[in-house]
Amino acid sequence: MTMSKQDTDTRRALEGLDDDRPSVRLRAALAVGTTPDPGLIGRLVERCAREPDFSVREMLTWALTRHAASTTVPLLVDEVRSECARARSQALHTLSKIGDRRAWPAITPALLSDADDEVARSAWRAAVVLVPEDEEQELAVVLAAQLGRGGRETHMSLSRALIALGEVAVPVLGAATTDPDPRVRAHAIATQRLRHDPDARFEFAIEEAKRIVALGGAGEEGR
Repeated sequence: MTMSKQDTDTRRALEGLDDDRPSVRLRAALAVGTTPDPGLIGRLVERCAREPDFSVREMLTWALTRHAASTTVPLLVDEVRSECARARSQALHTLSKIGDRRAWPAITPALLSDADDEVARSAWRAAVVLVPEDEEQELAVVLAAQLGRGGRETHMSLSRALIALGEVAVPVLGAATTDPDPRVRAHAIATQRLRHDPDARFEFAIEEAKRIVALGGAGEEGR
């Protein structure tokens, strides 16, 4: 039996996605995204869960965004419940790129406070994109509960998420500037600074916030 060109392309893509060389996997993901094939969506999602190379993961996400959301979103929602942290993180990242709000119910408080920082950061970014307008205030409260968590990258990611929520984040940030934990107070004050001056460097904002906390001061909305 003669194999059709489509069958040949599908076979090559499947082989490429499992190749040991990142450059080959990258080209395979690009090919699938350039010529979307619904039959490969499951393999793309599965590959995302175990792909070690950042550039390849980004290309896999792009390839998934090129397919119909009605097909990709249910599979990605299943992935956010995976026991594998990378699977959860990449599925959340991809959902944020697709932007289909039907995925919002999958962004649970458990994901927003996931013990894995990368998963939590992906959940924060996805939540800001997918949250319905009438649930933004509740989301701001949940996100503010994570203030002070982790290192620089996690701090920056959470600050950006809270700033992206706009005015609904103002009261929770103000309340956090009086939190008993100095790390929470400093992070809240730094976020306030960045909200008012988006061009400010995060390092400067956080160091200035730490100085204010050490002197017993409060943030701008906490005064």
